[in-house]
Parts: sequence; structure tokens; C-alpha cells
Amino acid sequence: MTVAMSNAFTLDEGVSRLGVALSDGGIETLARYLALLAKWNRTYNLTAIREPEKMITHHALDSLAVVPHLPVRAGLRVLDVGSGGGLPGIPIAIARPDAKVVLVDANAKKATFLAQAAIEVPVGNVEAVGGRVEDYRPFAPFDVVVSRAFADLATFAKLARPHLAEGGVMLAMKGALPSDEIAALPADVEVVSTTRLEVPRLEGERHLVVMRCR
Repeated sequence: MTVAMSNAFTLDEGVSRLGVALSDGGIETLARYLALLAKWNRTYNLTAIREPEKMITHHALDSLAVVPHLPVRAGLRVLDVGSGGGLPGIPIAIARPDAKVVLVDANAKKATFLAQAAIEVPVGNVEAVGGRVEDYRPFAPFDVVVSRAFADLATFAKLARPHLAEGGVMLAMKGALPSDEIAALPADVEVVSTTRLEVPRLEGERHLVVMRCR
């Protein structure tokens, strides 16, 4: 719990500044997740970021920045493609306990961590799937497919679209606005919006690209 105890105020302040309302115990759950990520990271190298404060800003707060842009409806189904250490999927699941969040990663060690995090943190509305997203066969499609620094937009859209429900959206979290990638999208993928995300204490640009199939 080192990450949680030494940085709880920063985490609480950052979440407040984002304007994301977590349910009772949400901050503590998020802190437990960051502590577990830091613990596993020492052995399995799940993320290049190791400093506790940067894990808060670059992982937790950066992931939570997408929450206000999610559809507001009960039973929301979210697929996090290339989830890695659970980002942005686990923070989304903590912020939206009404949603079902599935985390997919092809790396076996990362998939093992995701499954353990869902149990140990715990995050009851999370399911971890090990394997390539191309091979994943869910029982139902998703309202939202999200990725964070996963691939170029065209590749992400190609992999995401088979899993989209009718009217579903694809959310790509990026750094600088990827104008070249947007221009390279196929004609049957429409960019709904591009939004600059303001993440407390995180330097550099962050953008959200929202897409849907025509």
C-alpha cells in the first residue's frame, strides 16, 4: 500500500480536478490497484513508469480522463484492447461500477496480472482475457471499444469494429492529435470528435479520438 499511503492526497486531488465522481471507496480501490501494479511491475515490467506520483498522473488520472466521454447508460459494455497493466480499463471499471469491462491482452504475463488484479483489488465488474483481440469471441458485442497507446487509428478500428454493437463507438486515447492517422482512416470509419484531454499534473498533449463505423 506504499503508493496509496504516500500519494492518497495527490490521487484524491487529481480525481477531483478531473471532475470524475467516484463512488464511496473508489479512491481507496484505485490506490490499491496502483499499489498492486507497482508491486508486480518490480518483477514483470508491466509499465515503464515506476515513480509513484507518475503512476498516479500518467496511469490513473490519464485513464480516468476518458470517463466523462463514455455513454451514460446502465449495463454499458466496454472492451479495453491491448490493456497491458489494465489501462484504461481498470480505472474505468472503478469509476463506472455499473459497466461491464473486459480487458484483452496478448501478453501472457500481463493477462495474468489483469486476472489477479480483478480478484485482489477487487474489481468485480472486470473480466480479463488473455490472447489476441482478433481471436476473442465474446458472447455479446460492446457499446465502447477503447484503447490507450495501442496502435494507429486504422489498425485499431480494424480490430475493434467486429466487437462493436450497433451504434457503438471506438475511443482512441492518444498524445498529440494524430492528424496523419485520421487522414489514413478508411472511408467507412467516421471520426465523430477529437477532444483535448486535460490531465492534472501531466505535461504534454493528450487527445481522445472518437470514431464509429458508417
